Amino acid sequence: MSKLSDLAAANGLERVGKRPKLGNYLRDVFKRRAFAWTLSNYRLLASTARSRLGVAWLIVVPALQITVYGLIFGLVLGSARPDNFLPFLIVGVVLFQFLAGSFSDGARSITSNSALAKSLSFPRVLLPLSAMVSQWLKFSGLMVLALVFLPIFGEMPRWSWLMMFAVIGLASLFALGIAMISARLTVHFNDLSQLIPFITRIAFYASGVFFSVDRLTAGLPWLSFLEWANPVSVYLALARDVMITGHPAESWLWAVGAAWGVVTMVFGFFFFWSAEERYGRAG
Repeated sequence: MSKLSDLAAANGLERVGKRPKLGNYLRDVFKRRAFAWTLSNYRLLASTARSRLGVAWLIVVPALQITVYGLIFGLVLGSARPDNFLPFLIVGVVLFQFLAGSFSDGARSITSNSALAKSLSFPRVLLPLSAMVSQWLKFSGLMVLALVFLPIFGEMPRWSWLMMFAVIGLASLFALGIAMISARLTVHFNDLSQLIPFITRIAFYASGVFFSVDRLTAGLPWLSFLEWANPVSVYLALARDVMITGHPAESWLWAVGAAWGVVTMVFGFFFFWSAEERYGRAG
């Protein structure tokens, strides 16, 4: 066996699925970036191909969720509702959908494309990347919907709305990181896919999608760590700071959001890349 491997190496042959060196890997990712974009579009269209409304469901379902959440939580919270509750809820649901979708679709990105991973040679990180891009495309449509409805509920456009691009950039780094982390974890522990709905539901109730984390920590100071320890609530706070009146965020949260995004993305990439050889055997 040793002689055969030496002979193969002498003739420039490499083991199928061998993890490339980091520099080569990054260059290959950049060179094949169109593949991630095309796959994300395909995934988006395929998810609604058999329905009468088609891609319109990507807007209709979140709109219905916002309506239901507004009615239920508006009644449950009563006078404890955050100020400007409906705009508060719209921004929260739209951004949470993007982050939760990147996590759940990223987790399935390798296992649901196992035939592709086994038959073709390409950087497997393009699969969780395409999952995040697909969610980003959904998010873009929902943001258009939000920009239409916020003025209806009293939030008129202002220059601070442009800062939403910075929030989206930081949230996208974090979303890509969790997509890569969950993709590898699902390959190692396939049962994780069964826990994803449970995990995302906990995150929904713990991240301030429909309640004010600031008001909660003001009443319970020992929970003040939630202002920075939960990255989802950090990005929600930053988005509401620039989009909605009456919900200012502390300036240091921008540094926290940047740290969560960069650290999660960098860790997620190396965590994913270090197991590159296993993905061709996933499934």
